[in-house]
Amino acid sequence: MQTESTNKKPLRYKIGMFLIISSFIIWVTPLGIPFLPLSSKMKVISITSCLVLAEVAFWLGAIMVGKEVAGKIRKYFNPKNWRKQHEEKQEDEKEA
Repeated sequence: MQTESTNKKPLRYKIGMFLIISSFIIWVTPLGIPFLPLSSKMKVISITSCLVLAEVAFWLGAIMVGKEVAGKIRKYFNPKNWRKQHEEKQEDEKEA
């Protein structure tokens, strides 16, 4: 039987996961920036800042949660792997 202390994740892990999740949200933000009533210069600065901030947040979170967890999350959200996962599921269904 597990005690309560072994079920809890450390604060460092929770902060790291928050940074990783927020980095994906920040990555999507530049899609809406061109529609805001800003000057072209501000739009370019905002988009660039969002992309840099997203990368920094992801890698800080990756350092906090560990290399293996960050690699799994990044692999899961990589569009190149989506088709592979779909094909693997179809193969598993055919075998069952």
